[in-house]
Amino acid sequence: MNKFKLVMASLLLLFSYQNLAYAQDVKRKNYAYFSLEPDIVTNFLGSSARKLGFVRVSIELMLEDAEYLEAAEHHSPLIRAAAIEVFGRQTEEKVRSLTGREDIRRNCLEKLQELMRKETGLNMIKDVIFTKYLYHQS
Repeated sequence: MNKFKLVMASLLLLFSYQNLAYAQDVKRKNYAYFSLEPDIVTNFLGSSARKLGFVRVSIELMLEDAEYLEAAEHHSPLIRAAAIEVFGRQTEEKVRSLTGREDIRRNCLEKLQELMRKETGLNMIKDVIFTKYLYHQS
C-alpha cells in the first residue's frame, strides 16, 4: 500500500511540474480594443431602387496586441472607409436580420484584416465587434 501511495504522489508531482512549466511557456495575449469614432452612419440599399435606408454602427476592433493601437489609429480613415463600403453594398433584408448582421460583421472582419495586412504586413485585427447597431428604412 505504501508503494502505491508513493507512486501516486510521484505521478501527481510530475504532472504538476509539467503543468507549471507549460503555463510559464505560454505567452499571454495582450489584446487591445480600438474604437472607430464617431459612429459610422451610412446608407444601405432599400427594398426598391427609390428607397434607401440608413444604418448607424459603433465598431470596435479587437487587436492582436496593444502595440498595434498606434497603427490602427493611423489607418483609421482607411478602416472607416472600408467599413462604410461594406455596409453600402448590403440589402435591407441583410441589414435587418440577425444572420445578415453576422454576415456583415464577418465581411467587415475579412475586409479589414486583408486591408491591414496589405498596409502594414501584420495580422493585427483579431475581431470586429458591433457595439451599437441601429437601422431605419423610410
